[in-house]
Amino acid sequence: MVDDIPFPLPTQPVRLVDRFRFFMRSLNMSYRTEQAYVHWLLRYIRFHDRRHPDSMGVVELEAFLSHLAVDLNSAINTQRTALNALMFFYNKFLNKNIEGLAPVRATKHRRVPVVFSHDEAVRIIQRLEQPYKLAVQLMYGAGLRLNECLALRVKDVDFSGNQLIVRAGKGGKDRRTVLPQALIGDLRQQIIIVQKLHELDTVEGFGEVYMPNRLSEKYPEQARSLTWQFLFPSANRSVDPRSDVIRRHHLYDGTLQRKVKDALREAKIFKHASCHTFRHSFATQLLVAGYDIRTVQELLGHSDVKTTEIYTHVLNKGGLGVRSPLDAF
Repeated sequence: MVDDIPFPLPTQPVRLVDRFRFFMRSLNMSYRTEQAYVHWLLRYIRFHDRRHPDSMGVVELEAFLSHLAVDLNSAINTQRTALNALMFFYNKFLNKNIEGLAPVRATKHRRVPVVFSHDEAVRIIQRLEQPYKLAVQLMYGAGLRLNECLALRVKDVDFSGNQLIVRAGKGGKDRRTVLPQALIGDLRQQIIIVQKLHELDTVEGFGEVYMPNRLSEKYPEQARSLTWQFLFPSANRSVDPRSDVIRRHHLYDGTLQRKVKDALREAKIFKHASCHTFRHSFATQLLVAGYDIRTVQELLGHSDVKTTEIYTHVLNKGGLGVRSPLDAF
């Protein structure tokens, strides 16, 4: 699966959506942001019976955003993302200044993230086989998002600096996070596996890997180097439908998600959890250990410390740290 690779656009795009995508790429915005913004633009257009956005304005925007809150009962973050996407489209792309929006606001629900205890995390990890086990260990041990973990390249594992480099994480930002010392042996072994697989691909006339931001055009030899290969390569080569190039991409995220769901069931852990729960658990474990919240914020890549502060509500204190009367007996 190559759904995280931007598909090519016409040199001179004509369709509105293609022109919008072209504009975002000219600003080096992340592909996930591009996908989200196009998604909300299309939903907005369809909601108004496919009218051209240039013929609409404040009234139509308020109607759509209110529809999300009132009719669909969308979460506040969903409505906020839609608002950001449409404001960017109007104010930046169309250069049509939109002000004074007053839609019905989505209700703010403060949800405490689900986390694993260390024992639960270990029990799940023990039920996974490689390379899925190592990928989950990195999510838990380094606070990686699922897509950040699968997008790691060989060059992103910095053994000498004891750090992992996360490239183009959420918001298109790079960051550094901790390299778990307990995983160094397994990581070195994984790189050996990647190297042997890459050598096989090269011998058979392949070996080229996808490189972002058209870097393969600027550095064509790097696309066939070991350093740029994915740390968690797919078991099979596949045809990139956007370019017809046969490559070995990284593991499919849906496969890893299913592996984790199976391990949860086998471990008899009945929490509404997913791969992302390991990242939540990483943050919580660091705060329990006494690390400064600003340090945790930096490792997680949060732009606002308020996002990180939600983990202070799930520290191992039970019901607000209160001792139940039953425990006195």
